[in-house]
Amino acid sequence: TLECELIDRRRFRNQAEARMAIFDFIEGWYNPHRRHSGIEYESPVNYEKRLGSQTTRKNQKNDFHTGSESHDLSPA
Repeated sequence: TLECELIDRRRFRNQAEARMAIFDFIEGWYNPHRRHSGIEYESPVNYEKRLGSQTTRKNQKNDFHTGSESHDLSPA
């Protein structure tokens, strides 16, 4: 993937520029978006979105059933 998506498509002026581009590719796209077997073959981005939406729904459901509302009690 790295070779086809990044290295074959551009030329780098020096080794530092190549290293930075590779780091950006791996940390900015590849790791967050590739599917992982440990999280049901989802990407970390999609897994966190799904997990976050489930948590939000669960919290909304609990607030509805208990009649509680969230209030910010921190000092101004």
